[in-house]
Amino acid sequence: MNALLLEDKRKVSEMKVGDIQMPHPAKGEILVKIKATALNPVDYKTGNGGNPIWTYPHVLGLDSAGVVEEVGEEVTTVKVGDRVVYHSDLSKKGGFAQYGVTPAHTVSLIPQGVSFEDAAAIPCAGYTAYQALFHKMNASKGQTILIHAGAGGFAIQLAKNAGLTVLTTVSSANHEFVKSLGADYVIDYRKEDFVRKTLELTGGIGVDLVLDTVGRDNADESVKALAFNGQIVFIAGPPNVNDAISFAHPLSFHQVALGSVHQSNNVKEQRKLAETGNKMLLLLQENKLNALVEKVISLDEVPAALDELATRRVKGKIVAVIDK
Repeated sequence: MNALLLEDKRKVSEMKVGDIQMPHPAKGEILVKIKATALNPVDYKTGNGGNPIWTYPHVLGLDSAGVVEEVGEEVTTVKVGDRVVYHSDLSKKGGFAQYGVTPAHTVSLIPQGVSFEDAAAIPCAGYTAYQALFHKMNASKGQTILIHAGAGGFAIQLAKNAGLTVLTTVSSANHEFVKSLGADYVIDYRKEDFVRKTLELTGGIGVDLVLDTVGRDNADESVKALAFNGQIVFIAGPPNVNDAISFAHPLSFHQVALGSVHQSNNVKEQRKLAETGNKMLLLLQENKLNALVEKVISLDEVPAALDELATRRVKGKIVAVIDK
């Protein structure tokens, strides 16, 4: 089969389409004829950093959508011909290829009216946002949330759908974009102290929830913006929890690490990938969620697009069409 081949670490920009052996599903797995695969920052980060588990040439690509071509033994939840989307195991070969194999219990069925491109845009960023909001913090109507780097888009949309008041930090270039997604208050992190602005906007109380995707230092500052009994989810590094614990101002801390569930051997948690996907795809079908696909490219255009993604100036999702 054709696949975009990574010949060694640090060679993401040099990847080319070549021939590789087609995989076959083991017990509990399915073979998917891939129609579309989304690009994510983790692709260029891991591709350049390498992984000692990989054998080269490796195939990147975590978020894929396509049609079930073959089912392995004991698979009962999906059948040949089903349209599915899934988040791949980072330790295995990914979706920038004509075919991919994945555990059947982690895939979601794509409903009628939802394209392969839109479905593929959801898993990595969308599932992470969903898990942070609803599996970790139990976000609910009437709460306030500060979403850092809100131009990613999914967290803002999910929070607004759930009835939250959304504050977000973005650069000035993305102010109108995040407002179009539903953000109530926009903070320019380059020009404003987001803690001071958050406290000002909440009458000195602080926000109920914080979603931090930036890093440890940012998470440390974010704790100062939390209300009494507030909660923070961190993805790129924890705040100093010991220093933040206070009897007078109790807080809760949550970590999200979406992809590591594949190595956990915890089938119950792995099934949540499928459950989350089903819920988000329904929102897509009902036009309550925008997949934010900004650009659709061919497989051989992926290396240049990953270089572009690495500049962090890309707004929305880039999706590669693998098979029309």
